[in-house]
Amino acid sequence: QSGKKHECKRDLLVLTDVLSLCVSSTVSMFLNTLTPKFYVALTGTSSLISGLILIFEWWYFRKYGTSFIEQVSVSHLRPLLGGVDSSSPSNSNTSNGEADSNRQSVSECKVWRNPLNLFRGAEYNRYTWVTGREPLTYYDMNLSAQDHQTFFTCDSDHLRPADAIMQKAWRERNPQARISAAHEALELEDCATAYILLAEEEATTIMEAERLFKQALKAGETCYRRSQQLQHHGTQYEAQHRRDTNVLVYIKRRLAMCSRKLGRTREAVKMMRDLMKEFPLLSMFNIHENLLESLLELQNYADVQAVLAKYDDISLPKSATICYTAALLKARAVSDKFSPEAASRRGLSTAEMNAVEAIHRAVEFNPHVPKYLLEMKSLILPPEHILKRGDSEAIAYAFFHLQHWKRVEGALNLLHCTWEGTFRMIPYPLEKGHLFYPYPICTETADRELLPMFHEVSVYPKKELPFFILFTAGLCSFTAMLALLTHQFPELMGVFAKAFLSTLFAPLNFIMEKVESILPSSLWHQLTRI
Repeated sequence: QSGKKHECKRDLLVLTDVLSLCVSSTVSMFLNTLTPKFYVALTGTSSLISGLILIFEWWYFRKYGTSFIEQVSVSHLRPLLGGVDSSSPSNSNTSNGEADSNRQSVSECKVWRNPLNLFRGAEYNRYTWVTGREPLTYYDMNLSAQDHQTFFTCDSDHLRPADAIMQKAWRERNPQARISAAHEALELEDCATAYILLAEEEATTIMEAERLFKQALKAGETCYRRSQQLQHHGTQYEAQHRRDTNVLVYIKRRLAMCSRKLGRTREAVKMMRDLMKEFPLLSMFNIHENLLESLLELQNYADVQAVLAKYDDISLPKSATICYTAALLKARAVSDKFSPEAASRRGLSTAEMNAVEAIHRAVEFNPHVPKYLLEMKSLILPPEHILKRGDSEAIAYAFFHLQHWKRVEGALNLLHCTWEGTFRMIPYPLEKGHLFYPYPICTETADRELLPMFHEVSVYPKKELPFFILFTAGLCSFTAMLALLTHQFPELMGVFAKAFLSTLFAPLNFIMEKVESILPSSLWHQLTRI
């Protein structure tokens, strides 16, 4: 029996030696038969595949803000591996909270009319004549066309020929077609909306626009008084009265803006105050923001504070004008004597702390404004619509309010010293806000549609590249480099490839040898039989 065991052990050793020789000879023969073209094809194919993955990952990230591979891992692979599915709420309270946050995010992404929008004919078109650039995007102008149809038309316009023509004119895309339709309507009768269109788009100066708006005011007041007497006679007359009210408020607001642009600021303030008293419920035009800007021009800071006390309420929607005007008033009280060195030695006083907190509040609401106020980024003409907390709102605010910050001594210095400290207070990765709701994910997309192509959109918070995009980019670059080197130096890269593979299999051969020497021969024989 001992002789048979000895022979079995000897046969087993011979068998393992033969197998190892066969494997090594097969591997060496396979490596020797591989040509340099194979290595080029292998590395080129892997580079192509990783490049395609990189392109797809980058497109998905730009569109949805997350990595596709990470999304699949979290949504599908983690539940299969026994992880918690974060997409399924644990209870009804969680689902209600998520629904509320989603609704808040959608409401935050709403596009608003710019209260201080310029005149197309007298200002936007003049910019185009001088620079050859279009300051307004098609998306922005399309929103304005929808606003005009909402405010200046009603279902009964077909009963009056001039209003029927203007109803079609607001839908026209071609500016010359709209202007021609307005002239055609004026040939039939004095039409307030026709005068509005000509003042906005045909007038090349503010004085000419003001003259047309005054003519529109006469026609608008006549229609308003007529519809006011008939508004209770049915839904049709009520709709006419609502339309005539919108037209009258729009005309008076634009007349006040003409007075402000022509230097008659006190007259503009009076017109805005009267308009807000006469129509207190029409807050959709945000006339108080026009009033704040005019009062700042007059340096009537007490009245500015009174307007803020009425509109800077927790139940009302905020804006950059509200938040930054409040910060300007707080900064005005301390900015002339503020010194960063002195403040670091003695600490901030109560008034300085209030000013800094007001600046932090404003910066958290819209973090894009300081770069424009500090002239770290160039301004462009503001669009006709803005996204609150976005770059478009920052441009619209800074375009009109930069001069007011410059007028207050030391205000910009205080802003420069303190605004970046806001970002240390906001939780990261912005899962929840500090004083306001988190920044909506649609901010960058909406701003890119509202602002012209030649403007570099300011984005906050910056989207960080996911790991898989960086990984695929590195993999694609590495394999492309290998393919290029293999094509240029095929023999040398073949030697490197063989050396790499032999080095790669060396630990495995070492482990096999150790296992052979450690395990008993009988156990090793049973394992080989298995």
